[in-house]
Amino acid sequence: MDGFIHKRRKREAKAKNGVVKLNSELFSGSISVIGRQRVMEDAVKVVHEFVSVAGNPYHFFGVYDGHGGARVASACKERMHALLEKEVVVEGEGGGVVVEWEKVMRSCFWKMDEEVRTGGGCGSGGGGGGAKVEMVGSTAVVVVVGKEEVVVANCGDSRAVLCRGGVAVPLSRDHKPDRADEMERVEAAGGRILNWNGSRVLGVLATSRSIGDHYLRPYVISEPEVTVTERTELDDFLVIASDGLWDVVSNKFACEVVRRCLDGQIKRRISEVSSESTAGDAAAILAELAMSRGSNDNISVIVVELKK
Repeated sequence: MDGFIHKRRKREAKAKNGVVKLNSELFSGSISVIGRQRVMEDAVKVVHEFVSVAGNPYHFFGVYDGHGGARVASACKERMHALLEKEVVVEGEGGGVVVEWEKVMRSCFWKMDEEVRTGGGCGSGGGGGGAKVEMVGSTAVVVVVGKEEVVVANCGDSRAVLCRGGVAVPLSRDHKPDRADEMERVEAAGGRILNWNGSRVLGVLATSRSIGDHYLRPYVISEPEVTVTERTELDDFLVIASDGLWDVVSNKFACEVVRRCLDGQIKRRISEVSSESTAGDAAAILAELAMSRGSNDNISVIVVELKK
């Protein structure tokens, strides 16, 4: 496979207060809570060494924020990392030794969306109630961390932020309907952005891109925006979260809270996370902070330490 090694054996982090040691310099912790919502529609996925490229392992982190039910978010949780692994392996079999991440991510998201559309990856369960599959959707922010780079594919308004040398660096841009280029795209397709308790596509959906939501095509699309960021010695950690956090906590403040937690300046009274890493505590503190600031949404947070 010309430098590509398919890792059959995987270790996965727990979705709630999970913590996993990825290698000697990379730890992660996550939490996903219902918050003040009546139903849980978020999903989180962490997969250790989901694939290797030229002998270098890559680690997978995904946050999915469902709407209209949890079925699409749950399908993404179960299938997205597997689809991405296959895309990387196929590229390796084609003779490549460098992953074309934008191509691979777009293909992966398209296939995930097709599985949802045809029902292959979206069962009748998962809290979707009686809603038709075409009326259900989910945002998706996928982060792949390798030895030399951080790859982010974003579709919707979940977000990934890197703390580099104490500075918050957004690695994704929210797909809000009133974002100038997104509004232009929607209107060019014949749709409209209406203000109904905030800007919404056709007055319905508060994000302009998502997996699922096929009743709103072609205005709402599943194509992700992809960034590839070279890792440096200044990189401290990543915060990956649904808008339940970002609606009430800024990038800068989230990074400051995590930094203080990792430095031992902030501690939870009761820790449910392994003492080998404070990443889980940092994620939990951010979720608690979001609730204290009035977040009315489900809240999912992953914190990935990039330094020991």
